[in-house]
This record gives sequence, C-alpha cells and structure tokens, in this order.
Amino acid sequence: DTRLTVHHLLREDIFAGFLQNDLARLARAEKNIDLLLASRPAERSSLLAWQGGAELTRAAQANEARKSDQFREHYRRAVDLFAEARKLGPTNVGVFAIDGGSMLMLADRLPEKERAASWEEAYAAYQQLWKMQGEAIDKLPLHHKGEVLTGLAQSTQRTGRDAELGPQLDQILTLLANTPYAKMAQQ
Repeated sequence: DTRLTVHHLLREDIFAGFLQNDLARLARAEKNIDLLLASRPAERSSLLAWQGGAELTRAAQANEARKSDQFREHYRRAVDLFAEARKLGPTNVGVFAIDGGSMLMLADRLPEKERAASWEEAYAAYQQLWKMQGEAIDKLPLHHKGEVLTGLAQSTQRTGRDAELGPQLDQILTLLANTPYAKMAQQ
C-alpha cells in the first residue's frame, strides 16, 4: 500500500524478529524489503537500514546459537548495509533511528569483541538524530521524543561518557516528566 511508509510496512515484523525471536515475521520483513527495494527505489536508504537491522538480528541469533561463521557473515553484512544506508541518506532521520535503535537493542547479544563498536555506532547514530531533531524535540510525539532521548542516554552510558550522562538524564526528566521514560531515567 503506497499510502504507508516503508517504516510502517516493515517495523512490526522486524521488531518481532529481534524482540520475540519470531523468525517467521523476520523472514516476512526480509521478503518485503526485497519487494520494496524493487518498487520504491527512492526509499533505498531507509530500506537498506531496515535490511541492516534484520541482518543484525540474524547475527545476534547466530551468536546465541554459537554459529560463529553465520554470525560473522550476518554481522559484516549488517555493518555494510548500515554504512551504505548512511551514505545514501545522510539526512534521513529514519536511517539513523533504525541504525541506532538496532545497535542499542542488539549490542549486548553480540560477542564481547563487537559490543563496544556496536555501542559506539549507536552513540554516533543518536548524536546525529539529536543534531537533526534536537531543536524541535519538544514538538515531537511522546514516543519519538522518548526514543531519541533514551537512546542518547543509554548509548552515552554504555560508551562510558559519564560526564554527558547527567545532562542526558536531566533532559529526560524535564522533557518527559510523568512518563515511563522519566521513571526509568530516575532509576
């Protein structure tokens, strides 16, 4: 349905793949990405980012199954897809949201030696999102505001940038007062 964005068409199946290990829905998303790459070439950067998220999910699953060859193949493909998506869409908010969010959600499911790089990539993506959306953050819907601000805070913490963390948490407490995001920031 061309009235829906590629994000609406793919998001729930991708999320089911990495949040619930639902391989059937992940496979459906991967098939739909291929179809959308053919029918919506103008959305290539976003679609490559979603494809990177699917590959990163496959990498995490392979790591958990102790299939190191499959892990390396999927992880390398994910990294390459995210890099190509950023190159094709350097101002595409969706690319950075998908890249940062995927790394944020899956970094701890990767082998130890890839975790630091994954957290750094999440941090860089959220920094770019902040540059693109920071001035208008208070006008964004709650969910978008919360995802950007909590992504900033979590990636800041996980990359050891302790001096930046306090201001990030204060921002959540101020801009998202009386929300589950603020409750988590207080913890």
